[in-house]
Amino acid sequence: MPPALPGGFEFLARAKKEMDIIVGTAGHIDHGKTALVRALTGTDADRLPEEKQRGITIDIGFAELELEGTHFGFVDVPGHERFVKNMLAGASGIDLVLLVIAADEGVMPQTREHFEICRLLGLGRGIVVLTKSDLADEETLELARLDAEELVAGSFLESAPIVAVSSIRGSGLDELRTALAEAARSTAASPQIDRHAAFLPIDRSFTVKGFGTVVTGTLASGELREGGEIELLPEGRRLRIRGLQTHGRTVGSAHAGQRTAVNLAGIDHSEVARGQVLAAPGVLRPTQIIDSRVEMLAGSPRPLKSRQRVRVHIGTAEVLARVAVMNEAGELPPGERGDVQLRLETPVACRFGDRFILRSYSPQQTIGGGEVLDPHATRARKRDFAQRAERAALLSAAKEKPAELVSLFVGSAVERGLTAEDVNARLGLAAAAFGEALGSAKGIRSLGGVLFETSVADRLSAKLLKAVTEFHTREPLAAGMPREPLRETAFRRLPAEVFAAVLEELVTTKKLASERDLIRLATHRTELSPEERSVKEKLSAIYKTAGLEPPKLDEALAAARGGLAPPAARKIFEMLIRSGEVAKVTDEYYFSAASLEKLTAAIRTFAATTTDRLIDVAKFKEIAGISRKYAIPLLEHLDRTRVTRRAGDKRLVL
Repeated sequence: MPPALPGGFEFLARAKKEMDIIVGTAGHIDHGKTALVRALTGTDADRLPEEKQRGITIDIGFAELELEGTHFGFVDVPGHERFVKNMLAGASGIDLVLLVIAADEGVMPQTREHFEICRLLGLGRGIVVLTKSDLADEETLELARLDAEELVAGSFLESAPIVAVSSIRGSGLDELRTALAEAARSTAASPQIDRHAAFLPIDRSFTVKGFGTVVTGTLASGELREGGEIELLPEGRRLRIRGLQTHGRTVGSAHAGQRTAVNLAGIDHSEVARGQVLAAPGVLRPTQIIDSRVEMLAGSPRPLKSRQRVRVHIGTAEVLARVAVMNEAGELPPGERGDVQLRLETPVACRFGDRFILRSYSPQQTIGGGEVLDPHATRARKRDFAQRAERAALLSAAKEKPAELVSLFVGSAVERGLTAEDVNARLGLAAAAFGEALGSAKGIRSLGGVLFETSVADRLSAKLLKAVTEFHTREPLAAGMPREPLRETAFRRLPAEVFAAVLEELVTTKKLASERDLIRLATHRTELSPEERSVKEKLSAIYKTAGLEPPKLDEALAAARGGLAPPAARKIFEMLIRSGEVAKVTDEYYFSAASLEKLTAAIRTFAATTTDRLIDVAKFKEIAGISRKYAIPLLEHLDRTRVTRRAGDKRLVL
């Protein structure tokens, strides 16, 4: 890796002695966000030539500051309304926001929009900074302070420090540094547990000469290691991590919260773009249907309506979607909260609890935001709305309880069930954390590797056992019920995987037995009446006596069945076939297995006396002692069973 990469800075685990915090700026265009970052860090976060020429921030930029043992990584975002989508990409993964308001202008439209975005994204800490204080007199500055207080009243910034700063003169910077240090201390006092697998939303992709493709982003959770494998989503492409940088220096591993540069092997930077995600291999899956809980902004110009097209900003991605508002009215008024299904036009990778922003399709305006509840939802229908609302409430309440979430996701799948991988594709937990959650989850049971709510598992097992039992009642002489008709009877509307899982469990626990393609109760034994036993013995004798010249099947059944009905006699005959005593040669002719074995031995004995191992029909009739009526079907049977192979008008004995 090169000695430094743009945007490479680290956020260490909360439990470590040295703290690292990602700080994002927010506010109206030309309110001094970039100048403030430059005054604090000495770094100009505007890196693009166009930004230098136009004097405005267009894309996100990065800088860093060491302060009292804490490393602050700054993400500077554009304030212009045309670049809000870039601002949203930068807002992904920040810990603390600097809400920037110019003292000489006060709160402006993008101030409000950026503030609402930060609130909807669930940020919990921040500082209000009144910039350009050198351009405001005391009265104007006080009006700006009152304006700011009114804006943040009742929000996460209500008790936040309000610091007046001049980036030109340097006044207020020491007070701001003190506020930043206090924020770091309060963060250290409330440690966070990172249970999730690696997840890094990509915000930049570029090439470094001699190293190849490099991507950057804030590592939202988990850990990345040099030389390790990573998965690029939503494409599902496995890649190797060639190198890592944080703090502008090469490291062997990166941890949750770090601003990280990842050197990827085996891919061109043109194949990687903002909005994609690097994730632990095999954990997450792309999705296009998401159940969510949405809050509409009070200032939204109109309600959110079912089938409305919106822009969804999640992580660093922007995707188009249609919404299904899951209530009777089919709409969510401004200022209201409700359950909404997002049907995305392109796939994304996300997890339960991830936050997102909704913007109108045109004109582009922030209208609300929300939280992912089920990243792999099934398509919602009106009759499901009440049930989904109940589940949404339970999922929201269980946010910090992984074991309860496992139980809720499994329970909501009902008879379709979920594999452990299906569940964790929703949660994105690290292996150890997911194993613990799965082991602690209550009210679920695994059948053949598929998880069900215990009552559902019992019901499915009982349903399959009942179907087999009823079959035995109807067909007492049958060895078992064919597998596919059993699935159609018991689990017609369920995936084949569920049938296989339940069947495997019942076979493992010795409640059912599976032989060839037949399923029976493990305790099932065929019990014949004296009359049935007599028919079986007569049929057996007919075929043993007939040798290689048996009667047609109908003739044999007529001769043996006595007073038994033809269907019952045929079932007894099928028992001879299943036992291997009789073998089918054609639909009409069956032979005793002993006679066929004797014939095969005679054919091979003859072949051993010849140099070419060939036999014609005439010789075969002579050896078998039969007419052509039986010879041709028997020769074709020997071909099928690979005793012989046709060679012109003769057979080669194999």
